[in-house]
Amino acid sequence: MTGPQLGTPPVTAPAGGDATGTPARRRRRRRFDPLPYLLVSPLAIFIVGLALVPAAFTIVEAFFRVDSLDPPTRFTGLGNFRRLFGDHTFRITAENTLVYVVIGVGLSTILGIAMAITLQHRFRGRAALIAVLILPWALPGVVEGIVWTGIWDANTGLLNSVLTSLHMVDHYHVFLGRNRWQTIALIEIVQVWQITPLSALLVLASLQNIPGDLYEAARLDGCSAWGAFRRITLPLARPGIAVAMVQAVIATLNVFDQPYVLNGAAPTGSSVMVQTYSVSFQNLDFGEGYALSLLVTLVTLIVSFCVVKLVYRAVEL
Repeated sequence: MTGPQLGTPPVTAPAGGDATGTPARRRRRRRFDPLPYLLVSPLAIFIVGLALVPAAFTIVEAFFRVDSLDPPTRFTGLGNFRRLFGDHTFRITAENTLVYVVIGVGLSTILGIAMAITLQHRFRGRAALIAVLILPWALPGVVEGIVWTGIWDANTGLLNSVLTSLHMVDHYHVFLGRNRWQTIALIEIVQVWQITPLSALLVLASLQNIPGDLYEAARLDGCSAWGAFRRITLPLARPGIAVAMVQAVIATLNVFDQPYVLNGAAPTGSSVMVQTYSVSFQNLDFGEGYALSLLVTLVTLIVSFCVVKLVYRAVEL
């Protein structure tokens, strides 16, 4: 057993700290700073007031019979949902919306990737091209519907004028409202025209993070342009592609402006959101409208989650 050796100085705590050397201010309790909470509180109040409270109200009222023509409000359980699934018009609009989602998400993603690859490299006029590309996305949906009405219109539409001038048709045709699938296709062209620019910008943001050294190394190894796209561009751009697909899913599942402006409430091109508007504000059956809104919200969340799980992959360079 050995004791302390002679000449060894005793261990003393540093000034303002303990024997381990920890400063006293670290042991002191951190003071509460209200400034970050004050700065965030307006946004939090805004979100709660305009998003969470209406969402909670919709969830509750979806299980009640809320009809201005048949008061009072009374609890019906799943009655609103049973009436929805038994409605032939709802089934048609659900099928139309499914087609809008498949066509819209597929086309906007493919075109967005193609546009992003085109804009990935710098060239003269690139900034002006990006500015023009953003324009369809920046326009409100109602304005786009009115603009495209001038193209599809049966009496004064640009398309009819061009076709008759080229002697491809001998009389003006009605493009919207007569054939269901043709109406859906023409309306979806308008929506794809609107949502594709955002998809392109989201994918372009992912492409800008890919180092150019990877492409240079691929060329030195004899990799073709298609091989570089398949093995470098596509895997590393998957986060941006996933976000682009999610925004396309949300936009197509909730499409309202284009079908309503171009085709009105006709069932040939009507969407679920047009049906929600008709049920709530024309039939004044708000309970069924709440139930339909809740269904659309749940479907949007589920489909978006599935897209993220299937497409998104974390990228580590």
